[in-house]
Amino acid sequence: MSVRLFHNALLERMTFMPMSWFLSVWSVLLAVVAWQCGSLPILQAIALAVSGFVLWTLIEYLAHRFLFHLDLKSKWGQQFIFLIHGNHHADPNDRMRNMMPLIVTIPIAALIWFALIRVLGPSGNAAFLGFVSGYFTYDLVHYAGHQSRSRNRILTYLRRHHLKHHFAVPEHNFAITAVFWDRLFGTQAPHHRR
Repeated sequence: MSVRLFHNALLERMTFMPMSWFLSVWSVLLAVVAWQCGSLPILQAIALAVSGFVLWTLIEYLAHRFLFHLDLKSKWGQQFIFLIHGNHHADPNDRMRNMMPLIVTIPIAALIWFALIRVLGPSGNAAFLGFVSGYFTYDLVHYAGHQSRSRNRILTYLRRHHLKHHFAVPEHNFAITAVFWDRLFGTQAPHHRR
């Protein structure tokens, strides 16, 4: 049973993100954006997509560390933080809330896409493709970290890294997919040998 966020049933449903919706919407969006990159020189498109992907990993880290764990003192501020992330810490294995809902992500993605096109022109499509690919990867890794026990060494490592954040040291391990940011910024949880 999910942590209840709204009394209104419609608002409550809008906070859920089923995997089928996630895969459908973001796969289509990725295909549309990739199609938009078709006129760009291939090496330029690849370089911009890689840059967009790396930018996503930094945004992922910074948002998780500085926004999602913001220590606001007002009642409204605390409710806002609980709404955007605290509920995930209250029930970290909630299948319907392991990924950000579309009502949040689609408008943000549209603004970022628009900004990249505005700044880079048609090349912004390639940067956005990398950025959205990073987001897509992040949400899949995050969901898998909470909902499955993969035998893949990389996924196991990422899962362990993230679950330490949830269950042992919430002030560490903010990165989900690019743990080097935790190392770089000194927020990686210390390793304890037995």
